[in-house]
Amino acid sequence: MASEPTIRPEESRPETVQPPRLWFGLSAAFFCWFLVGIAEMFITWRACLRREQMGNAFSDPSATAASFVVTFFLIGVVAAAGYLSYSSWRRLSSQPKFLEAEGRGRREFMALVGVIASLTLGVGMVWMSLPLFILRLCARVR
Repeated sequence: MASEPTIRPEESRPETVQPPRLWFGLSAAFFCWFLVGIAEMFITWRACLRREQMGNAFSDPSATAASFVVTFFLIGVVAAAGYLSYSSWRRLSSQPKFLEAEGRGRREFMALVGVIASLTLGVGMVWMSLPLFILRLCARVR
């Protein structure tokens, strides 16, 4: 009698996560980090350039509001990407705890890196937004 082959736990879990979901979870934090930097630079430049040339460097409240909206919208996108990556990792991983996670396959590794990137860059984006609460928009440029 032939014995049945032994199936390891990681092979018994079907990979049900679609590649676009993995790529969004992996790349959204990087793109949002880049976009927040570009948006902050552009909004600050537009708000302060004209007033600086006229000798009166004060920030426009609408520019500060636009900076808040853009920054916190992109932080929300990063949070959604982190949640999506975490749920993808839960589907793909056989590990019960995240702290014991290993990226055993390409898809599981992509989901794991998406969680870590979203967490680290999301916290960085929150730290980047703190001067909006403390300093005037044009005072940050000087």
